[in-house]
Amino acid sequence: MAEAAGGPAAAPRPGRVELGFAEPAPAWRLRSEQFPSKVGGRPAWLGAAGLPGPGALSCPRCGRPLAFLLQVYAPLPGRPDAFHRGLFLFCCREPPCCSGLRVFRNQLPRKNEFYSYEPPSENPPKEGESLHLQLKSGAHLCRVCGCLGPKTCSRCHQAHYCSKEHQMLDWRLGHKQACAQLDNLDHTVPDHNFLFPEFEIVIETEDEIMPEVVDKEDDSEITGSMGEALEEELDSMAKHESREDQVFQNFKTQIALEPEQILRYGRGVEPMWISGENIPQEKDIPHCPCGAKRIFEFQVMPQLLNHLKADRLGKSVDWGVLAVYTCTENCNLGPGYTEEFVWKQDITDTP
Repeated sequence: MAEAAGGPAAAPRPGRVELGFAEPAPAWRLRSEQFPSKVGGRPAWLGAAGLPGPGALSCPRCGRPLAFLLQVYAPLPGRPDAFHRGLFLFCCREPPCCSGLRVFRNQLPRKNEFYSYEPPSENPPKEGESLHLQLKSGAHLCRVCGCLGPKTCSRCHQAHYCSKEHQMLDWRLGHKQACAQLDNLDHTVPDHNFLFPEFEIVIETEDEIMPEVVDKEDDSEITGSMGEALEEELDSMAKHESREDQVFQNFKTQIALEPEQILRYGRGVEPMWISGENIPQEKDIPHCPCGAKRIFEFQVMPQLLNHLKADRLGKSVDWGVLAVYTCTENCNLGPGYTEEFVWKQDITDTP
């Protein structure tokens, strides 16, 4: 398991392939001050200022609010401005769309206004596991999704929302009755069925598993017409195997070594595609707003879908591979969150 000096133990290290696995964890371990990598629930925002607003977190296709999918804590060694660094991935889970994706990067130096200079405590906090919907910067979060909530209930002025859609959802699920009872408002947020189930992402280095050595007979024993027929058959099979089949078989073979992996992290390495179709070319990956190229950083695997409980009648979230690309220069365009790029390769692209 990777460990950054002065940081949490679950941070992946650039330049090598590390695997992420979804595991249950107590709520306090998934808070911002623990710098978690996690799936589902509400975002554990890193920087408490400059959060992406409702416009940035709306589906680029259907316009409805995106749901938080996962975040990866990925500091960059040798970059003091990225001592803390997080990548936040959102997706549309509203049928019939279920296709919009957006990803954001945020980073902080070790000395900053939001967190202690020292590593986070390994012990649970004494104040319990209450829900916090206001950040240290003063920003209020939406009661439904945990994203920036600039709108407020016009009656109580205490409940904050990212959108009219989420205000209506919360109103129907109890805020209509609780609106006049302002005590402990933030501690009585109902389950809106908008959030994905929450898990910690535990990072482990991918082991180089060597194949077993198998004794084989002397090749000279395979002689005559039998040997020639076998060789011809193998040649014929190789010629008929398409590139798509090869890519898919390579994917399955690699996954079989660690079938529970939900994420592969490797900044600057090549992603592992599930199909030979719909693989992006360099021209398909837009440059960062700073002008620098983007490189691959991590990919989300289809195994994550098993944890999301997103299946429903009709269309739901689905993918083969989600590949996230980030700025090669890891630019710092000022306080706040910088949007990066995500490429979706569907399972339907596979042979």
